[in-house]
Amino acid sequence: MDLNSASTIVLRVLTQATSQDTAVLKPAEEQLKQWETQPGFYSVLLNIFTNHTLDVNVRWLAVLYFKNGIDRYWRRVAPHALSDEEKTTLRAGLITNFNEPVNQIATQISVLIAKVARVDCPRQWPELIPTLLESVKVQDDLRQHRALLTFYHVTKTLASKRLAADRKLFYDLASGIYSFACSLWNHHTDTFLQQVCTGDEAAAANSLERTLLSLKVLRKLTVHGFVEPHWSTEVMGFLHAVFERLKQFLECSRSIKAENVCRDRLEKTIILFTKVLLDFLDQHPFSFTPLIQRSLEFAVSYVFTEAGEGIVFERFIVQCMNLIKMIVKNYAYKPSKNIEDSSPETLEAHKIKTAFFTYPTLMEICRRLVTHYFLLTKEELTMWEEDPEGFTVEETGGDSWKYSLRPCTEVLFIDIFHEYNQTLTPVLLEMVQNLQGSSTNMEDTSVILIKDAVYNAVGLAAYELFDSVDFDQWFKNQLLAELQVSHNRYKPIRRRVIWLIGQWISVKFKSDLRPMLYEAIHNLLQDQDLVSVLVFLNGGLPVDDFEFRTDQFLPYLESMFTLLFQLLQEVTQCDTKMHVLHVLSCVIERVNMQIRPYVGCLVQYLPLLWKQSEEHNMLRCAILTTLIHLVQGLGADSENLYPFLLPVIQLSTDVSQPPHVYLLEDGLELWLVTLENSPCLTPELLRIFQNMSALLELSSENLKNCFKIINAYIFLSSSEFLQMYAADLCRSFCDLLKDITTEGQVQVLKV
Repeated sequence: MDLNSASTIVLRVLTQATSQDTAVLKPAEEQLKQWETQPGFYSVLLNIFTNHTLDVNVRWLAVLYFKNGIDRYWRRVAPHALSDEEKTTLRAGLITNFNEPVNQIATQISVLIAKVARVDCPRQWPELIPTLLESVKVQDDLRQHRALLTFYHVTKTLASKRLAADRKLFYDLASGIYSFACSLWNHHTDTFLQQVCTGDEAAAANSLERTLLSLKVLRKLTVHGFVEPHWSTEVMGFLHAVFERLKQFLECSRSIKAENVCRDRLEKTIILFTKVLLDFLDQHPFSFTPLIQRSLEFAVSYVFTEAGEGIVFERFIVQCMNLIKMIVKNYAYKPSKNIEDSSPETLEAHKIKTAFFTYPTLMEICRRLVTHYFLLTKEELTMWEEDPEGFTVEETGGDSWKYSLRPCTEVLFIDIFHEYNQTLTPVLLEMVQNLQGSSTNMEDTSVILIKDAVYNAVGLAAYELFDSVDFDQWFKNQLLAELQVSHNRYKPIRRRVIWLIGQWISVKFKSDLRPMLYEAIHNLLQDQDLVSVLVFLNGGLPVDDFEFRTDQFLPYLESMFTLLFQLLQEVTQCDTKMHVLHVLSCVIERVNMQIRPYVGCLVQYLPLLWKQSEEHNMLRCAILTTLIHLVQGLGADSENLYPFLLPVIQLSTDVSQPPHVYLLEDGLELWLVTLENSPCLTPELLRIFQNMSALLELSSENLKNCFKIINAYIFLSSSEFLQMYAADLCRSFCDLLKDITTEGQVQVLKV
């Protein structure tokens, strides 16, 4: 491509490619696709997106096409690879000016420079890092920021390379620029703090952005740039400085109001400080040993004492708790049972941990976790009243303990209690004892919330408390009575008690007490105490464990099954329906044939639920599991389900249908169970075998079930089945024998 003549044409086509009119857009996209492999095309794109007088949308599109071209054609071995001459020109052009005025385009340019650096730096592009280091020193605010942004993306990309030779290059780079990166970060940090003191908000916001970017660079260099970072005085000096800077920034947050433009960035910077510590601990646990004492002192003081009041925010608390948790649980800091087998580094770290976690410290952490962080908030209580189902799904759902406060506090409590159970068991039992003597004042919400929190702790620590709590007596003498308190303000305790029982059932609960528990669950279902029931069902009704006895459950079967079915219809969220279906499946599986009189309503409802769940494959998996147990429970009577059952099997096992990715395994099991319980081979059953040849071609882990299904057809009606499918089966088996293991070949021959 001749640059002068081509620029106008490419510019016109890019402009057309930003059109909303598909008649204009599609031909333009086709033309750009044809030009992707033309020599000189990317030089034209570079000229276009660096021309700040052109339309922003056109420049944005030019950057994206350039970035995609790097992925496809930059490497020498790529088909239609760019020539070395053009790449040299492009590399020079990319770092000529760091003056892009539009933030989004500046970010894309930084990313594409980093992509080129991943392939070419430092061998083919030795001038990149020196150019960036010089550019971040300039006085022009825009140029300095854009250079720093690029410096970060380049560092991030180079740090992510994993081959040994690449790691060595990054170690060399890190040792060469670390001192400069530290001084750059200190400069921007000091400038920001001074500007906050003088009240210059606009200047402070700019300096904070540079502080954040330079800290991001240091994070990558510190965590990934050294094999043994504890030998570097600069690295350890920076990490110790992190604590001082954190304190300064936290104090700074007192004076910056929530609506201030700096506030959000300030909190992000504080979180980034904690990420530096967490990442370093994760990657270099032994190098972190000199920081254990200071980290614990810092985190515990801000989270578990008055020092943090008024300045800490939720995400910071979560990060501090994660830091404590990672130190407590770190396997590198746990000596072997035989002390002589432990390394000196492990023993040193363990010694520091033991010296810190004294009885008073552990007691204060435990009490604060339970009586402060475990307490239900006003927002949670309001959500409970307004949306009980949503409240339950959110509390028991997929929120990661790393990012959400409540799960994080609970995980920290479990880990600390497990590690120091001998010290903390008496502390927790004393809390329980303090609740026993007095009757609960229904008007005192704080007393109810404390009881909820203590019961939560006892449930979380169930395995550790096995020898210390007589749960059977507690259940009979107190907990059962608490489930029967109907006062509206006592709802949190009813819900917590039923959850507590669910935690202890698999730990310590006599089977003789089960009928009392079934009665209590039955009453909750009847009273439509939705949150309590759902919390318990999320843990699983006590029918899917080894202690279950059918004779104890049968008196409650009809009413319990009816109430559970009503609940299944009433709830609206996909997760909740899955939990209720799981419990219904367990009930059907346990009582087997004795479920027959009660399943009519469920059989009528499942086709509707299947249709409603078209976009929710995991719910459809739960329906398939329920159908498997239903067919087993109904036996030959399951033939009445065929109008619904067989299309479900057809869809679930059809590899040309996208849902098969989720449904295939359960669909095959349902198909097999249906055949095993079928009194005869119907034409409809025979027809769905058309799916089998494609399944055999997959040669997946489901082959065994496929062979079982084929055998089941042969046992049901060999002549009719083989007359229709024998030739296809023989062809499939001949192809299979070439590709499968000896064990698989034996299975084929058995069929």
